[in-house]
Amino acid sequence: MPTNILLVAISLFFWGIGEGLFSYFQPVYLQQLGASSVKIGVIYGALGIAMTIAQAPAGFLADKIGNRPVMWASWVLGSASAIVMAFAMTENVFIAGMLLYGLTSFVIAPMNAYITSVRENWSIERALTTTAIAFNLGMIVGPKLGGIIATASGIKSIYQYSAGLFIISTLIILFAKKPSETETHPETQKSPKLIANRKFFVLLTSIGISTFAMYLPQPLTPNFLSNEAGISIGDLGNLGTIASLGNVLMAMIFGGLKGPDGFLVGQILGMIFAFSFWQGQSVYAFALGYLFMGGFRLMRLMGLAFARTLVQANETGTAYGLIETANGLAAFFAPTVAGFLYQQSPKGMYLYTLILISVVFLINLVLRLTFLRPQSGTIVTSSTSVSENLR
Repeated sequence: MPTNILLVAISLFFWGIGEGLFSYFQPVYLQQLGASSVKIGVIYGALGIAMTIAQAPAGFLADKIGNRPVMWASWVLGSASAIVMAFAMTENVFIAGMLLYGLTSFVIAPMNAYITSVRENWSIERALTTTAIAFNLGMIVGPKLGGIIATASGIKSIYQYSAGLFIISTLIILFAKKPSETETHPETQKSPKLIANRKFFVLLTSIGISTFAMYLPQPLTPNFLSNEAGISIGDLGNLGTIASLGNVLMAMIFGGLKGPDGFLVGQILGMIFAFSFWQGQSVYAFALGYLFMGGFRLMRLMGLAFARTLVQANETGTAYGLIETANGLAAFFAPTVAGFLYQQSPKGMYLYTLILISVVFLINLVLRLTFLRPQSGTIVTSSTSVSENLR
């Protein structure tokens, strides 16, 4: 394994534990603080805004000054936001910490661009899925520990442990080195500049719509399980662990696919998730649904790998930033819509999700076979010296 990939993987493992401690309990904690389902949806919508506004600028900045400084800034900001949430004495301060944590998502584009540039002889799909597996292994541990801690001393206390784990993760990522070489794809060298790249912008739109469809019910699923299915806090943590296990399994099973194919497979898995919650009557059905929710992360990773085949190497950060901006917009609109759907019919929220994913899948399949069909021939990877603007 390339050394820098290993460092990123270890750092993400600790971060995954820290985030897993609270992520599946956060909507329930907001409810404990007095927020309604609609208000929780609005809060997550605001979180989506925070996740959106910095994505494209961060990707562009990473192309100019290098990925590592932008990555490091995000890690430090994430640790600080966890400290704010851990010691918040009022609801407003806690929400401010949540939004601050949402801003740290600007790391996604620079981090994935960095992973792409230091993968050495690994494929893009393998590098991205390996680091994702490391993060989700941490997310397997986190919810279980979070459930134990929350049951013993309340949900609020888990944020203190998260802050400590984030600090450890930050110290590890500081050892990541600047890449000494980068790869080129002959077919992407023929690609037009990003601003004039029609195929990329069609894919960008497709990714944004797909993310909206797949993410729609996720923010309110813990509330559904707690309020409608009567799932305890401890069992909610167990289901969160299963969801993270699903992320790992889906990445391991389908991580070897080419980006365009994996992008579609992720959506099929999302349909199974929605169907399981729509028709499910037991904790086992919900566990199955959570397992297949791993298709959401698989789809996002494969969307990045797909996009990389359409753009030039020195525009990778900007391209990834635009993709995460589209994902952030989806994360803004989806929870708000979900809040209203949940008020009308908690179960119906999953039926609408199933229908929407099915329609989006068919559209993406047609695009895959027509406008976004890959060029014939095998992509050959070669190494050249890193340019001044790509680090």
